[in-house]
Amino acid sequence: MNPRRVHVLKSATEGRGPVLYWMHRDFRAADNWGLTRARLEALRLGRPVAAVFCLAPSFGAATAAHFDFLLQGLEETEAALRRDGIPLFTLRGEPGKEVAAFARAHDAALVVTDFDPLRAKQDWIGDLLSESVQPVLEVDSRNIVPARVATDRREYMAKTIRPRIRRQLHEFLDDFPALPPHPHPWPGGMSPADIAGLRAGLRAASPARQEFLVRPGEAAGRALLDDFLDHRLRGYLDRNDPNRDVCSNLSAHLHFGMISAQRVALEIMGRKLSGEHVDSFLEELIVRRELSDNFCLHTPDYDRESGFPAWARETLHRHRKDPRPAVYSPEELEGARTHDPLWNAAQTQMVRCGKMHGYLRMYWAKKILEWSPSAGDALHAAILLNDRYSLDGRDSNGYTGIAWSIGGVHDRGWTERPVFGKIRYMNLAGARRKFDVDRFVRSWLPGPDAPPTRP
Repeated sequence: MNPRRVHVLKSATEGRGPVLYWMHRDFRAADNWGLTRARLEALRLGRPVAAVFCLAPSFGAATAAHFDFLLQGLEETEAALRRDGIPLFTLRGEPGKEVAAFARAHDAALVVTDFDPLRAKQDWIGDLLSESVQPVLEVDSRNIVPARVATDRREYMAKTIRPRIRRQLHEFLDDFPALPPHPHPWPGGMSPADIAGLRAGLRAASPARQEFLVRPGEAAGRALLDDFLDHRLRGYLDRNDPNRDVCSNLSAHLHFGMISAQRVALEIMGRKLSGEHVDSFLEELIVRRELSDNFCLHTPDYDRESGFPAWARETLHRHRKDPRPAVYSPEELEGARTHDPLWNAAQTQMVRCGKMHGYLRMYWAKKILEWSPSAGDALHAAILLNDRYSLDGRDSNGYTGIAWSIGGVHDRGWTERPVFGKIRYMNLAGARRKFDVDRFVRSWLPGPDAPPTRP
């Protein structure tokens, strides 16, 4: 594998025990560069290799439903690892500290872990580095061009990162090596991981019952990919119409790392698919997703107003006292009790099935800005709702998308208007010009089941 995927977080003397792969972002056995590096290191040393997962007490606004989706997929991954002679050990507690303790107890040769720019994950990794004695390697298996390699600074628009990624795609868009079952067995044999025990010990709260539209796991992710490439990719240019079923529906599996973006791109290449629809999808899959990781990596305050560009902070501040057409409480927003039927339908879609259509996510966040006392209040409300109800919440894509909608991140100034200042504006009339709004509203707010509204 390309050594430039690997970032040395800690140099130290190797232990005499196994190689450990700490899985916390890329939950898959297939097409996983972090796991591949751990296996190659174990082969080099002639040692066993194991994967480790630690269930944290909480992760942002994640609910029991999100944790259960993750653990169901992890059961499938654990079985695949075991077939390759790799045990999965499950831990509970503060992840960095628990993984460090596990590594010390087994005198691990080294620890390989996933790249993740989010603050919570950086704190976990900081705990590992402060309490471990082994070398620690970080491998970026989420991005095709590793985030630390693509550019060494915050990119301010897609057009600035796009050429950097395109120049390096030929180097990194290579296939994953096929490795045989690991020849060095774990001492004492392998037992199935106690994932059921993890599930039973979940303490996270859960919102109203959600009926997710996708099933968890690597096999389900691959089936979604095949179905998308066979039937819907050819209509992808119509993706901004939420009444059209042309999106990939892969966001949850990409978020949980149950499918690799690199595998998706390789499959498209292998099928020799091309054209405007393909180009548009690959722009979203590669450039836009990698731009999100770039934003969070180089903007520690990615979920705060201070992370907005200076022009956006200035224009929002200048309009902070503008009268709002309505101001809704967090409870009214959560309950989809606004005067806007399209917004209510989009919020209801997210609450019921853990997913909101991509175009509506922009409209949804911008309306929260319009109906909040300040941009800071809007940012907080949008992040909380997205992280609590979206299956793919708590992700650099979500934080970046909300920052784009509310704070002009990766955008430019537009015509100045009340409340928004120069932030790009969206309204119901514009949505009606793009698609049949009433049809979408009827699909989520049918007749008497619609929540009450106020003017």
